[in-house]
Amino acid sequence: MNTADFLKAVPEPVYSRMVKLRRDLHRYPELSWEEERTSRQIRTHLEELGIDYQVVAGHGIVADITGRDREAEKIALRADMDALPVAEETGLEFASRRPGLMHACGHDGHSSILLGAAQLLLERPPPVGVRLIWQPAEETADGAQAMVEAGVLDGVAAIFGGHLDRHYKPGKLVVTPGAVNASTDLFAIHIEGRQGHGARPHEALDAVVVGSLLVTSLQTIVSREVDPAHPSVISVGSFQAGSAPNVIAGRATLEGTIRSQDPAVRDHLHRSLRRIAAAVGTLHQAAITVDIDRRTPPLINEPPMVELARQAARKVVDHEDIIEMHTINMGGEDFACYLNHVPGCYIRYGAQVEGRESFPAHSSQFDFHESAMATGAAWLVEVAHLAGQKIVDGQPLTEDRS
Repeated sequence: MNTADFLKAVPEPVYSRMVKLRRDLHRYPELSWEEERTSRQIRTHLEELGIDYQVVAGHGIVADITGRDREAEKIALRADMDALPVAEETGLEFASRRPGLMHACGHDGHSSILLGAAQLLLERPPPVGVRLIWQPAEETADGAQAMVEAGVLDGVAAIFGGHLDRHYKPGKLVVTPGAVNASTDLFAIHIEGRQGHGARPHEALDAVVVGSLLVTSLQTIVSREVDPAHPSVISVGSFQAGSAPNVIAGRATLEGTIRSQDPAVRDHLHRSLRRIAAAVGTLHQAAITVDIDRRTPPLINEPPMVELARQAARKVVDHEDIIEMHTINMGGEDFACYLNHVPGCYIRYGAQVEGRESFPAHSSQFDFHESAMATGAAWLVEVAHLAGQKIVDGQPLTEDRS
């Protein structure tokens, strides 16, 4: 995508502001719940544009753009702000100046995209009010819920957002129906055996043996209990046990993640994990406790909202540049928390950088094509206008959610 192409989507001054903010945020990344400077920089730009705002949920920002119909429910647009504990190795001129921290998932770009959309909405007032949401702590999967609890969805009819994606070339808008992100639950299994001498195992109850059986047994849940048409994952990421090579461990802790794209399958995975843990405990006469932390639900785009997102995309890019995801995504996204309360749609902005296609998100060499910010901002504006016009015309955005 060359300069002429992206300047069709947004005027050059808007694009320049987005690039300026993106590079500034990239130089000074901040972790979840620590986005103090990030929030301040965004607020400075809002003040320059004459947009009032509120700070909520720590460093979160909520701002409203007035629509022509001031009484109607609003359309919300959301971006995230936090970075990751990754040491940057991109070699970019504006690389992170904070050792061990990096914007390795494009949230600097998302924040800038929403700022660009804000400026465009000022220049082209929407049919109804538009609420702009800059959210902290997406990477820890609890920022969206905090924003909901702060009331950012009060008076909101629908919400939209997107993610820069290096799988797709700049100029592509990836609009996909159904599940586009998985649930992201965590689990911890605590095993209480009996410590003993390594030479006399009959006097002990080996927590390592019990834990090892659990690791292998848990793998049968997805492979033998879940329909292969429903992508699911149970991964043990940590196995902590033992203190010396000649001591049989009396305690062990397994920690891992549970992923699913279907709410019913998600619940089944939880029940099966508990069942197998209890059975292994009974088999070996070990005391086992299971803690499951339900984090973000699966992110599911409903068909009516997908069609609205596609209509908006057709106003920004050519028909052939509107595509669907070509791989199953088992990553999480707490945008799903908003969809528990209002309808919406979450898409992907093609942002591949030539020569960096192999570097995934959360990589020390992650980067995205900055022209994708123009495409993203233009899409947010169009979807806000289209959704707002449906509200003004008295048309339902989606099916009854009651």
